[in-house]
Amino acid sequence: MPIISFANSKGGSGKSTSALVIACELAEAADVILIDADPRRPLVAWSVLSAPPTRLRVISSGGERTIQDEIDKAAGEVPFVIVDLEGMASQLATFAMSASDLVVVPAQEQHQDAQAAIDTLGAVKRAGRASRREIPAVVLLTRTRAAVKSRTARHIGEQLRSLAGVLVLKTELVERDAFAALFSSGGGLRQLDPQEVNGIDKAIANASGISHEIIEILRSEREAAT
Repeated sequence: MPIISFANSKGGSGKSTSALVIACELAEAADVILIDADPRRPLVAWSVLSAPPTRLRVISSGGERTIQDEIDKAAGEVPFVIVDLEGMASQLATFAMSASDLVVVPAQEQHQDAQAAIDTLGAVKRAGRASRREIPAVVLLTRTRAAVKSRTARHIGEQLRSLAGVLVLKTELVERDAFAALFSSGGGLRQLDPQEVNGIDKAIANASGISHEIIEILRSEREAAT
C-alpha cells in the first residue's frame, strides 16, 4: 500500500500542515494511518483536540529505532500511510524515505525553503541509492497566495520548475484560514464551522486537487514498475 512521506530539511515549510491536509482528504475515501515522526508532535496534539476523521488514525513514532517497523505495520493495515518527518536531515528521515513510495517536499516560495527543498531531494536520491531503487519525489509549494504573487515568489516557483529532474505539483497549497484552523480546532476541513472559519469550500477543493495529483503520480509509478 502507498507510503507517502512529507519531508523538508528546514522547519516552517508547511510540512505538517500538508501532511495533515492530505491525510484527511485521503481519509474521505480510504483508511489512513498518519505517523507523526516530528519531535514536536504537532499531529498528535491535533488529534486530541477533537475526534479525527473516522477513517484516519494518528500514531506517534518512537523514533529512528522503530520508524521502519511502524511503517511496515501500518502498511499492512491500511491502504495509505502518511509520515510527517522532522524538519531536519536525520537518520530517521532517511529510514522513512527508503520505505516510501513517494516523498512530498513542501516548500514556501522563499529562497531558504527552495534551497532546503533541493537539499531534501538530494537526500531522497541518496536514500534511493542506498536501497537500490529510485524513490519518486515531488515538490509541493505551500502557503502560496490565491491572488497576485510577488515577483520573488513567481521567480522561485519558476526556478524550481525549471530544474532538471525536479517535479513540482501543479496544484499549490494556498494560504487559507481553514488550513491554519485545523491546528486550533482539531478534526478535518469538513468538520470546521463555516460560521467561524472562512473559505472552507475552497480549502477542500484545494486539498482535493493536491490529493488527486498525488494519486495520479502513485498510479503512474505503479504502472511503470509493472
